[in-house]
Amino acid sequence: MKILLIEDEPSLLVAMRHYLEGEQYNVSTANNFRTASVKVHDYDYDCVVVDITLPDGNGLAIVKELKDAHSQAGIIIVSAKNSLDDKLTGLELGADDYLTKPFHLPELNARIRSLMRRRQHDGETQLVFGAITLVPNRKQVLVANQSVELTIKEYELLLFLVTNKNRLLSKSVIVEHVWGDYMDGIDSHDFLYTHVRNLRRKLLDAGSPDYITTRYGAGYIFTEGE
Repeated sequence: MKILLIEDEPSLLVAMRHYLEGEQYNVSTANNFRTASVKVHDYDYDCVVVDITLPDGNGLAIVKELKDAHSQAGIIIVSAKNSLDDKLTGLELGADDYLTKPFHLPELNARIRSLMRRRQHDGETQLVFGAITLVPNRKQVLVANQSVELTIKEYELLLFLVTNKNRLLSKSVIVEHVWGDYMDGIDSHDFLYTHVRNLRRKLLDAGSPDYITTRYGAGYIFTEGE
């Protein structure tokens, strides 16, 4: 997978590049608007991670350039600004996700993986994991060909777990992906336990094996067995 990182903060750019290369991504970088603009026109990327505030321009303009060129790249906006206006503008321009600084590198990786898998699933009718079948176009879940009624958040939680299967996901990463950045200020993620418990119960009642493994103090892993 080929990724372009657009970020003007040198230490963060180096850290992101080293981490993602360690995850076996092919990573290119740009530290200003001019370089980024040239690269998005000259090369194709699977994912572009773009900072909004650049020394010689606005990252949102890069998003617009990508969309005007009908790029198929997934786009994740990164910014120190926790501004609803910036987030909405970016999403309206065609960005797929929004990540507020500071963030943990595994969280960025989880967002990239989830975005790429969602895009891969857009053309598929089904996503199968063990006894569970998800139908993304209809937001439907089946266990042994029988429909399981989930709330919207339970479905989004399940989809995020499945698309990041066999990976330890922290509570904060799950909450920010499923509920959004506005949850950053809450004191506790204990409410996530209730959603996981309800999701697990519904899947078990439908005859599914228990794929959700709890790592106390760390998070959750969706796996067929450890």
